[in-house]
Amino acid sequence: MLAIVAEGFLSRLSFGIISLALPLYAHRLGLSLFEIGMLMTLNQAVAMALKPVMGWVADRVGLKRSFTAAIFFRSLIALCLVVAQSPWQLYGIKSIHGASKALRDPAANALIAEQGGKKAIASAFAWYHTAKIVAGSMGKALAGILLTLTASNFSLVFNIAFLLSLLPLYSVARYVKSDRRSGHKSIHDSARPARAGSKAGPVSVPAKVAPPNIIEPSVSASSKGVILSFSILSFAINGTAEMLRGLFPILATEYAGLNEAETGLIYTASTMIVLVSGPIFGWLSDHGRQELVLLVRSLGNILSSIVYILAPDLAGFMVGKLADDAGKGAFRPAWGALMTHVSSFAPRRRAQTMSWMLLGEDAGAIAGPVLAGLLWSTWGLSVMLGVRVLLAIATEAYTIYLSRSIAAFDRPKAASNR
Repeated sequence: MLAIVAEGFLSRLSFGIISLALPLYAHRLGLSLFEIGMLMTLNQAVAMALKPVMGWVADRVGLKRSFTAAIFFRSLIALCLVVAQSPWQLYGIKSIHGASKALRDPAANALIAEQGGKKAIASAFAWYHTAKIVAGSMGKALAGILLTLTASNFSLVFNIAFLLSLLPLYSVARYVKSDRRSGHKSIHDSARPARAGSKAGPVSVPAKVAPPNIIEPSVSASSKGVILSFSILSFAINGTAEMLRGLFPILATEYAGLNEAETGLIYTASTMIVLVSGPIFGWLSDHGRQELVLLVRSLGNILSSIVYILAPDLAGFMVGKLADDAGKGAFRPAWGALMTHVSSFAPRRRAQTMSWMLLGEDAGAIAGPVLAGLLWSTWGLSVMLGVRVLLAIATEAYTIYLSRSIAAFDRPKAASNR
């Protein structure tokens, strides 16, 4: 797990540099603001299209192999940016980024589910996502310093990002354990009768363990609705949470009248709150407070939206952003634990199951800002934030409903294993 967390930190540190430098480099090459916006979301769209297929590939090739391959291709992105000289090359590089993301996300989440520990799975996801958030902020800060010191030498900055991206590749290849799936095969084989002429008699299967080829089809068939329901939930939660992604700087400067330095101070404080809140909420989720932790996500959306309207100043926006990001820190560990639980219904298809749940998360990240921009430009800021409050309330009601449904789904499954 330490190697996986290190990968999350080092990879996001590298891509934090790229995420700040790439739009500036694209602008230098002559891309318009619309074209830059399309460029920065292209990888998300490609990842959405390929993620279910890549989840299927990860289950069959192996989680560690898929994870390592995805990191390798991600490291090539920074190297390709060093020599990119035209807009079409940037679009091609971002498409490769999307394909690597589609392979990496299901494999990474499945590895955490298998190696994070049953009693601390939410904490494992919490530390992983906390490391990524902190590293992303550090990478953006580092990119700003490097571009300033080198008079916007983008080639040097991308080279540094490439060198940093090689470190997680070594970490994963050297220290991450292989998939814990050999047990499935041995149980399956032990259920077969002994071949004629064999000296050994048939090997009995333990009473509490059934062969996976008997268990998985029935469980998979009955859990399809559960997977779809949680994919919709991830779309609703992430879509509501990400409505202000990309719009917050405009909201802070034009509506609240803050300057760039004050807006940057808010982002710095929000990074610190995530650093503290993520592990705390992971611990709470592991100790039977999962519904409470998920409630914090919705409360963060509601509180921040109300505060932005009622207190359009530095203090109000600081409180609102901290509430928003504390909710994000609560969502990640609880959502990781939920994905682990749902994907356990078919452990040999864990990455594919997670890919469908992550697909809803990606769709929400794209739809949320689009909806917010449409509402803001058409009916005004108050309507947009009011809709965000209503969506957060509806999402919380749906979360409670699903939590009870999954408990009802587990009861007959638990009874059959007694």
